[in-house]
Amino acid sequence: MPVPYYDPLVSPTPASQPFADSYWASTQALPTLLPALSGTHQTDVAIIGGGYTGLLTAYYLASEFNIDCQVLEANQVGFGASARNAGFVLKGSGRLGYSAMEKRWDLDTAKGIYQEFSQAVSRVEQLITQHQIDCEPQEKGYLKVAHNPKALSQLQYAAAYIQHNMANGTDFSAEFIEADTFRQQYLNHHQAYGALRLNDGFGLHPLKLLLGYKKAVERQGVKIHEQSCVIDWIEESGKHRLITEKGQLVANKVIMAGNAYSPKQLNPRIDDKFLPILSNIIVTEPLTPEEIQQAGLHSNQVTMDTRILKYYFRLLPDNRLLFGGRGAVWGKDASNPIYGKRLKLAMDKCFPYLSRKKVAFNWTGWIAASMDDMPHVYSKDGVGYSLGYCGAGVSFSAQAAFRLAQSIAGESLPNLPLYHSPLPPMPFTKARRLGQWGYYHYGWLKDKFG
Repeated sequence: MPVPYYDPLVSPTPASQPFADSYWASTQALPTLLPALSGTHQTDVAIIGGGYTGLLTAYYLASEFNIDCQVLEANQVGFGASARNAGFVLKGSGRLGYSAMEKRWDLDTAKGIYQEFSQAVSRVEQLITQHQIDCEPQEKGYLKVAHNPKALSQLQYAAAYIQHNMANGTDFSAEFIEADTFRQQYLNHHQAYGALRLNDGFGLHPLKLLLGYKKAVERQGVKIHEQSCVIDWIEESGKHRLITEKGQLVANKVIMAGNAYSPKQLNPRIDDKFLPILSNIIVTEPLTPEEIQQAGLHSNQVTMDTRILKYYFRLLPDNRLLFGGRGAVWGKDASNPIYGKRLKLAMDKCFPYLSRKKVAFNWTGWIAASMDDMPHVYSKDGVGYSLGYCGAGVSFSAQAAFRLAQSIAGESLPNLPLYHSPLPPMPFTKARRLGQWGYYHYGWLKDKFG
């Protein structure tokens, strides 16, 4: 009997779930499982979650601040979003544009967040170089494709806004690309009205990156306990007792780094304060050089469109096209083949030549959205978390981990809402999925007719 698909709003634990049958897992052997936590142990900082955020928080605590820490992973390193995503290293996180940030706060705040997002991309590059992580980084460039004339004018404005306000008019950061140029030099996308190009995004192999982080953490002497799901959390006398199936870890401080894969009830600080959203990714069979030319895939820069229900894609190093978008609303429907078929139809409309090519891989994974559309990297009274990447956590998780480590070590963080405001409550928590279902229908209509 198949194991029910893990749903953070339904399932009590992600333990004992099978590893995702992804393209990434097919091209990278998984290391031997690390032993589960057994018996009673003590540490200064316990980290819940062995993905990008958890591993890098442990890395920075150990390497930068010489703070003792241990990582508790409910399943296996790579089970969650860190090895299911599309491998897009992007300057951004959450769902707010920079002009929207200026309206919500002010221009200096928007600039500060822009700098944090820029540092995140640079930090990933530094980690790859420093630890010689062979994760197949591709050429730089992030393309945002206008799917209709209204989106085209918005991208033109965004390009000018970023170049003038964020880069101070000195360094090239954003350029607008006309439709004909885009189709001839980048992608012959049959629904493209033009594109915005940012110069420092890039694609990579997310599982290889994650395993590289894991090795870096282990070299610091940090213990990683796999198959060690926290089933109870007791706060007493200024200490935290994290109880697993076979043991318990007593810590002075705790970091929650599970993002969308956090169990249904972990701690009141994050319970019911985020919306897990299913993302679905397909990867084609390999394309010949002739087929790549016929399809018009002239670039392997990471690409996303401007739809409310966005599609994202890139040509992989072995000449397969990766194409992703939204999956099912409810976890119980995650494996329904209809969602992969819809992605294939969408891909074929963008690149009609690929209609003759088969899908070789199809998998899903959860991302997390916050109520205010921005990530929150927050620490108070010895408990911290980073949550709400909205699917753009490959890069910002590195910056978030560094800031979490700084906070735990007692250092002050930049005065930005990313770091000084807790997750806001999510209203009507029991109806979150119904609201999501309604929003998807609204988004579909808006993308088609708006």
